[in-house]
Amino acid sequence: MLALMMGTLTMNAAKSVKPTVSRIDPTDWYVGMKNPQLQLMVYGSGIRNVKTVTTDYPGVAIDSIVRLDSPNYLLVYLNLRDAKAGTMTLNFDKRKVSYELKQRAMSGAERRGFDIGDVLYLLMPDRFASGRQDNDQIQGMNAYHNDRSKPSLRHGGDMEGIRQHLDYFTELGVTALWFTPVLENNSPDTPNGYSTYHGYATTDYYKVDPRFGTNEEYCQLIREAHAKGLKVVMDMIFNHCGFEHPWVSDMPSKDWLNTPDWLSEKQSGRDPMTGFTANADGSEPAKSAYLQTSYKLTPVVDPYASKADLRETVEGWFVPSMPDLNQRNPHLMRYLIQNSIWWIETAGIDGIRMDTYPYAFREPMAQWMKELDEEYPNFNTVGETWVTEPAYTAAWQKDSKLSEQNSYLKTVMDFSFFDKLNQAKHEETDAWWQGLNRIYNSFVYDYLYPNPSSVLAFIENHDTDRFLADGRDSLMLKQALALLLTVRRIPQLYYGTEVMMNGTKEVTDGNVRKDFPGGFPGDDHNAFTRDGRTRQEQQMFSWLSRLLHWRQGNRVISEGSQTHFIPYNGIYVIARQWQRHTVLTVLNGTSKPATMEVARYQEVIGKTSRVKDVASQRYYDLSKNIELKPRQSLVLEYTMEE
Repeated sequence: MLALMMGTLTMNAAKSVKPTVSRIDPTDWYVGMKNPQLQLMVYGSGIRNVKTVTTDYPGVAIDSIVRLDSPNYLLVYLNLRDAKAGTMTLNFDKRKVSYELKQRAMSGAERRGFDIGDVLYLLMPDRFASGRQDNDQIQGMNAYHNDRSKPSLRHGGDMEGIRQHLDYFTELGVTALWFTPVLENNSPDTPNGYSTYHGYATTDYYKVDPRFGTNEEYCQLIREAHAKGLKVVMDMIFNHCGFEHPWVSDMPSKDWLNTPDWLSEKQSGRDPMTGFTANADGSEPAKSAYLQTSYKLTPVVDPYASKADLRETVEGWFVPSMPDLNQRNPHLMRYLIQNSIWWIETAGIDGIRMDTYPYAFREPMAQWMKELDEEYPNFNTVGETWVTEPAYTAAWQKDSKLSEQNSYLKTVMDFSFFDKLNQAKHEETDAWWQGLNRIYNSFVYDYLYPNPSSVLAFIENHDTDRFLADGRDSLMLKQALALLLTVRRIPQLYYGTEVMMNGTKEVTDGNVRKDFPGGFPGDDHNAFTRDGRTRQEQQMFSWLSRLLHWRQGNRVISEGSQTHFIPYNGIYVIARQWQRHTVLTVLNGTSKPATMEVARYQEVIGKTSRVKDVASQRYYDLSKNIELKPRQSLVLEYTMEE
């Protein structure tokens, strides 16, 4: 039994080895937090067996220590309620370890996240641009290759490459950058030619992958982005980690991972992609101890879900090479919560995108979101909720009346919009269900959302086919972008859309994650500059850039009401209105000329006549019908005349 006296915790423990301290997570911390508790995860050979942990630092009390199943971890819980910034000394028996407590740069309420006034630009650091080559091969990391000819291996993009192109983002007109994960992914390449270039197999939660740069380079990149008016969103993964994380080979406790039993099997010869070891005779290995997720997310909210289905969803592993973390372990969840806070304070990130959100246990994730909301009331987190039904997505938004469990998650991803739009692009808009009717019939369920303005919409991302697939249909792309940037949503773009990058996942995900042209040494095509773009690329870039710059600070878009009209004669019309200002998005959802009968839309037009199309800068007369070309898009701006 633990006893606490004068800030010292003691416990009689068998002394198998002399305890050492090799690492402490988090690496440092901040005073003045609303929650004064700090969990220290101490790593070291035999560290569980220390007899005493003490400190005499003013204002710091040791609340408890937790001795886990593994002898190589120790959890120390501190209370920092009255602590000031400085360096404290922790005593592990006779070993002294310095630990820094820092002053916060600002209060939690001063940190502001992304919102509907922003446009997020999603990019993959490995595929965007390389600013230096001396980090392409890092000594001491598990075997990997940089080979740009292979879509599933690393290509060498890094933080410096992104930093060198910050002016490109401001020229384009986006306001926030979302990088796919930047933390260390120290997994070896697989024999069949795959790597973790994507970043979703974390092996160190407190370290930027050295192939991308250092922690300081990441922080410097964010500082420079902020100086140019750009926010930065960090991609995080609480559902799983990488196979090479220390927690896998030496689990802190038996319940640190979900369904970990099969890990006790012989690991020699394990395929790092599948996680399985072939039998000596070459036969298929036994997989009975392994539980694979079904990828079906409905059991998490289904009132009739079986325990078997629910367990398969949330306890099954996403893939065999990414161990599934057990968020119901309170010590693990405290570690993850602190990690997100540490990156907010240390790097100054402006938002979080949480990967595979519903695959993790719901209650602990709600605890995380509630704590972040209390500490950072103006911050924002978006969760990946990949189901294409609005009712499902809405149930995950903060304060939803559709769920008994409040998620406290402010922003959810609109996979319904993505799905319906990617169906509509192949169809003619008819009088009922086809084409842009799909978008209309998705938006009609916005009453389910507590806050439709805090829903993130997109037409493509790193996990989907490119919107253009294998084509170059600029008309359909403009229609999709005009819709995305004017409706009541937070819009997200995917890198290269502005220069019409295409690709499908038919062979491999790498084909929708191609290198940005001009971002790497030896590229003979540089889409970062006007002179380097083809004529078609420049036309699309200019069109989109004009729309993006117009959108910045536009209160009609960020605060306005939304009225839409059932598609009529193949034409879908959406009005955004704020005070007397109106933005009218007009889309011809057919491959034939169509007539917009303006009388139908008088309630949002009034006596207005002369209006301007934002993208083309051409003027139109709303006192008479407008003839639209096939798949034409208009974004008309005007002040209503009464």
